[in-house]
Amino acid sequence: MSCVPVHIAFIMDGNGRWAQAHGLPRYEGHRKGASVLKKVLRIAEKNGIKYVTFFAFSSENFSRPKPEVDFLMNLFERFLKKYHKILCEKKIRFRAIGNLLQLPINLQFAIEELTQNTAHFDSFHITIALNYGARNEVIQAIGNLLEDKDIKVKKLTWEGFEQYLYTKDLPDPDLIIRTSGEQRLSNFLLLQSAYAELYFTKTYWPDFNEKELLSAIKDYGARERRMGKINDKTSN
Repeated sequence: MSCVPVHIAFIMDGNGRWAQAHGLPRYEGHRKGASVLKKVLRIAEKNGIKYVTFFAFSSENFSRPKPEVDFLMNLFERFLKKYHKILCEKKIRFRAIGNLLQLPINLQFAIEELTQNTAHFDSFHITIALNYGARNEVIQAIGNLLEDKDIKVKKLTWEGFEQYLYTKDLPDPDLIIRTSGEQRLSNFLLLQSAYAELYFTKTYWPDFNEKELLSAIKDYGARERRMGKINDKTSN
């Protein structure tokens, strides 16, 4: 493709509704959604996308019924352990963002091990947002900034502030894709998405496929990204 985003972030929505539509328990939707994540990774890498980020579990999701939360935590842990070797073999760098210290200890260990073992890779990057909330991220960033004695707040720039965010080592997303028909960001990468292109599809995440992703990338390529500036073709 002639114009592809460097970084795509996915809001993986609709697992529960997909399961309900198929007469299945909610956990089957989450299980199916995990398998789609793997497929999307392969498609993105094949099409020259260098960074992909998946919103897997928000800080607000802890308010869901405990059996569902426990299932999801176990699913995340199993996923990371299952694909640990594959990510290392394919030289894919892994990161996790969010308040990771509130996650189950076994999941924390799996995250830390995979993060360390892939830290030296740079060709393709996958980031999973777990227990993530943009507002909490900002509050935590401000707290860390105020504790930094070397920072002069009055001279602070965006480039300086973003070093305190979870995403300090990542480029801002160029394209955010949300599945299931909902048209909102739901407290996801609010600062980082300031100039991101947004793409909404009614397809539930478990049904998201290569055709859907390529349609989103094609739509992105047809847009004019001015970042608040003007070009020779417009004066708006």
